[in-house]
Amino acid sequence: MAAEKGSAFLLKVGDGATPPAFTTIAGLRTTQLTITADTVVVTNKGSAGWRDLLSGAGFRSVSLSGAGVFNGSAAEAAVKANALAGTINSYQVCFESGETMTGNFLVTRLDYAGDFNSERSYTVALESSGAVVTA
Repeated sequence: MAAEKGSAFLLKVGDGATPPAFTTIAGLRTTQLTITADTVVVTNKGSAGWRDLLSGAGFRSVSLSGAGVFNGSAAEAAVKANALAGTINSYQVCFESGETMTGNFLVTRLDYAGDFNSERSYTVALESSGAVVTA
């Protein structure tokens, strides 16, 4: 697997249409994606002292986060509107390889900060709701 640029890891927000059109959330300098899988333990006497897990059981979730410089883009405004309304919306992550991950997410945190003589920055955190698909 070849190395990929961090700047090519793009977080995009959907426009609410079906199917959604996605717009890159501008100003993000850092992005992070976490995939979590919960386990179902099925260990029994026949496990010979080893833990056994049930494949395909439990739940999976995807967490997205990013931080960047606020520039007032329409995509940033859409994320803020989703956060204030508690709305689940479509989001997409694009990688340099061309792979994408798309799903519905809830904005669980949106922070703004700024120093007196510096730019206004923000951080955003999203949690998946339903299946996240790769293409």
